[in-house]
Amino acid sequence: MRFSFVLPSLLFVVSLASAHAETSSANASLESKMNEAWDVAWTRFFQKDVETFMDYLSSYEPGKEQAHLPTAEEVKRQYPNPCGYSTGMEDGMILGGAVLSMLCDRYAVTKEEDLRAKAAQVFSGMKRCGTVHGVPGYVARNVCPEDRKSVYINSSRDQVTHYVHGLWKYYHSPLVDEPTKAEIRKLCAEVAERMIAFVTPENDYDFCRADGQRCPLGICRMWNVQAHEAARLPMIYAAAWDVTQNERYREQWRKYAADAIAQSTTPVETKPAYALLQMQASLELLYALEPDSALKNQIREIMQKVGGLGEKRLDHTVKIIAKKTPEEMRMLGPDWRTVPVWKNQKGYPNPQWGPYREIWHITREAGEASLLPLMADPPTMSAPQKQQLQDVILHTDYLHNSSCGIIYHLAAYWKARRAGAL
Repeated sequence: MRFSFVLPSLLFVVSLASAHAETSSANASLESKMNEAWDVAWTRFFQKDVETFMDYLSSYEPGKEQAHLPTAEEVKRQYPNPCGYSTGMEDGMILGGAVLSMLCDRYAVTKEEDLRAKAAQVFSGMKRCGTVHGVPGYVARNVCPEDRKSVYINSSRDQVTHYVHGLWKYYHSPLVDEPTKAEIRKLCAEVAERMIAFVTPENDYDFCRADGQRCPLGICRMWNVQAHEAARLPMIYAAAWDVTQNERYREQWRKYAADAIAQSTTPVETKPAYALLQMQASLELLYALEPDSALKNQIREIMQKVGGLGEKRLDHTVKIIAKKTPEEMRMLGPDWRTVPVWKNQKGYPNPQWGPYREIWHITREAGEASLLPLMADPPTMSAPQKQQLQDVILHTDYLHNSSCGIIYHLAAYWKARRAGAL
């Protein structure tokens, strides 16, 4: 009779041990793949000469991965366009802000002291993008590695959003030191001052290019914009007030805050994940600082809604990735000088990447979409989303992936780890 009770108990213990072993093995596999992605991000995408990340690889041969980047002469004459679109230099501050945030999450989990040096490097590159051109408050997309000073003159609200968000996250992390905090205060204040000076009805709320001219594309407009963009302007002012305690910036933040949140309540589901991620970053900062409880709850509800859109977007993206062959996912980006050029209606010629554009995009979209629900309060990750993120990570050949999207895989992984979801 005694064995009839002991045997089920033993089976239960064995079952628990087996499940634990399977979980440990799965976690080890994820960690191994993320270590691979980490090494690739820092050895192939990070440009040590300017301490920034670039957008894509055109070769897997060591030393030639970024051979396509514009020369100093090309950047000086704003070739092929004033945004640096399709050159590999267009999203440096988006990536820099995302990496700073990711480093804060990783440190919260691991307490690795060498992350301080990594964060300092990324900050140094971001500071360079905000200062090397001598135009206070202008956030250059990236800096030419050849001469370490040439920039494209047309930035965007996307670059500024991640720039300010990343600096703010870093400012409040244990990774930053006091001298760097002083530098962040200066950088955030300069961005806020540029917004006060340029973002006016007379300029159609455009913060303008580095040369002081209106951006013809509409990508520098900070007010009277779409729902996913409405919170950007008060977020910038809120961040500047938070780090400086200058009442001038608090007044600007409160001037726009309530209206911006009201406009943010109806994000469009079909917007790409990068747009929703920038919306979520803006709302995250505003949520952390909002003193009015009713408005704070409204921000929280919007962030949860955006998180739900992220889950739908991840499911959609994963299905597209599943239809691609391994060879397609290993596709390299082109030398932009050799591809057809499309000129938009505003006269900005843009080199076309062809089929590579989708590969670059879906790699990035998978990570960006995964981040969205993890940024809400509370951070969430449904069972299907968790499985999809794990599948994406485990099936991505990071040694042969040329999209900067792998940075968002890392960001999603470490945010999920910080939330206890992985």
